Amino acid sequence: MMPSFHSADRPTHRRVMGVGLTFCAVFVAISFWLRPQPENTHVLVKADRLVRTAGEPHKAN
Repeated sequence: MMPSFHSADRPTHRRVMGVGLTFCAVFVAISFWLRPQPENTHVLVKADRLVRTAGEPHKAN
């Protein structure tokens, strides 16, 4: 007689994997949502500068 974890019960295996992946995804989403967001606007300033200077010739040194 083989142990139960060696049995070929694919639907149960898929269900357990699905529940595990769902819990993992929910945990990651909640952790990311509850994380304090930094008040760093450096990226926005850089993007704004790139948009404003798009299409202009490069300045000579």
